[in-house]
Amino acid sequence: MAELPVIKRLRKDLETLKRELTVDLPKELERARAHGDLSENAEWAMAKQRQEFLRARVGNLEARIVELTMIDLETIPRDTVGLGSRVRLEDLDEGGIAEFEIVVPEEVDGAQNRISLSSPLGRALIGKAAHDDIEVVTPKGKRAYMVKQLTTIHALLVVENGETK
Repeated sequence: MAELPVIKRLRKDLETLKRELTVDLPKELERARAHGDLSENAEWAMAKQRQEFLRARVGNLEARIVELTMIDLETIPRDTVGLGSRVRLEDLDEGGIAEFEIVVPEEVDGAQNRISLSSPLGRALIGKAAHDDIEVVTPKGKRAYMVKQLTTIHALLVVENGETK
C-alpha cells in the first residue's frame, strides 16, 4: 500500500534524532562530566536539556508517523480536491493563475504555495472538482476563484513512482 510522501521524510528526521540521542549526545555528556562538578557545569546542563528535548521530539515524531500511516490513501477522492492534491486556480476577481498543493501541517510552506487542509483556502477547496467556483474569506476580503486544473495525490504518486496510469 502506498503511503504519504511526508512519512519518508519524517522517518529520516526520526532516524537522525535517534542517532543524536543515542550516539552523539552520550559522548557530549561524557565530555561534560569530565569537567568536574556537575552542579555548576553549563555544558552538562545544556546537554541534559538537549537530551530532554530530543526525547520529547522523538516521541512526537513516532506518534505523528503512526497517525500518518493510518491514513488510507484509497479514501482520498480521485476526482475532487483532497489531501495531496495540486490545484491551479484562476482568480476571478483580479485575474491571474496560482497553483497550490494541499499538504499535512508538517509540509506547509507559504513560499512554495503548500497549504494545509485547515487553512481558509484549503477548507474551501476540499471536495471541489475541476471548473468549480469557490469563495474564500481572506484578510483582503472575500475572493472568488475557479478550479482550472486538479491533480490528485493518486496521479502524483503514479508519477513519483514511475508507474503508468
